[in-house]
Amino acid sequence: MGDRFDEAYTIAFSLACTDRMLQISAMKGQMKPLYRSVNTRTHGVRHGSGAKSKWARNTKASAKNVSMKQSMHSGQRHGYDYTPLFKFLLSRVGKNWTDVHSEAIARLDREDPITWIVAASFSDGKPFVRVGESSYFSGLYVDEDNLLAVVDPELTAETMRPFCACCTHTLNGVRLTTPYSASSDQNFDEDRSGRL
Repeated sequence: MGDRFDEAYTIAFSLACTDRMLQISAMKGQMKPLYRSVNTRTHGVRHGSGAKSKWARNTKASAKNVSMKQSMHSGQRHGYDYTPLFKFLLSRVGKNWTDVHSEAIARLDREDPITWIVAASFSDGKPFVRVGESSYFSGLYVDEDNLLAVVDPELTAETMRPFCACCTHTLNGVRLTTPYSASSDQNFDEDRSGRL
């Protein structure tokens, strides 16, 4: 009886190991998503829930306003960080946009975040895009040859200046090395490029 039990256990164990190996090999074939979920339940996280609108409902002014009669569902999506997408796009500069776009779409939950950083043409592009409180990424665009390109290739963490003294600013994940000065803030308002 003990030998049969040992043989059945060995067969069951080998089948379980084979099944697990197949699961692992299937997971290795999948690409990681280009976004991540972040904790939105921590203390101090503000979402802008739309609670202020409760004071404007059922007033004489709202009776004339068509938008006040629509649904209060804001369509905001909280808790997603698209930094992996932005780093992916920066790593694909110089590549065919059609290929890059199709790979990015396959690894995203929605297409909107791509348009935050990639412009359709150079004239629509911005030198940098703010994606957080003090996080910036280089602006990208699709050139005439359908290649992904940087709007301002000379803008780096060494040449971009911070916008305030209280935050640690980053460009493409690299901390800005130029110290903040109040006089540079006045010059920034004139040229809006962020460069020295």
